[in-house]
Amino acid sequence: MLLAAASGALASGLGYAVWYAALRHLSLTSAALVQLAVAALAAAGGVVFVAETISLRLAIASVIILGSIALAILGRRRAS
Repeated sequence: MLLAAASGALASGLGYAVWYAALRHLSLTSAALVQLAVAALAAAGGVVFVAETISLRLAIASVIILGSIALAILGRRRAS
C-alpha cells in the first residue's frame, strides 16, 4: 500500500510539474482547451492500460469532447 501511494504521489507530482511547465507556453484559451481533453485521455488510458470496455456512452462522450475542442480550435483559426 505504501508503494502504491508513493507511486501515485510521484506520478501526480510529475504530471503537475509537466502541466505547469507547459502552461507557460500556452495562451489561456489553448490551456483551457487542452484541459478539457483530460477526461477523454483518461478514458483512453483506461481502455489501453486496464482493459476497460469501450461502451457506446464512452465513445459518444469522447467524440463530443474532442469534436468540441476541434471546433473551438478551427473557429479560432478562422477568426484570426
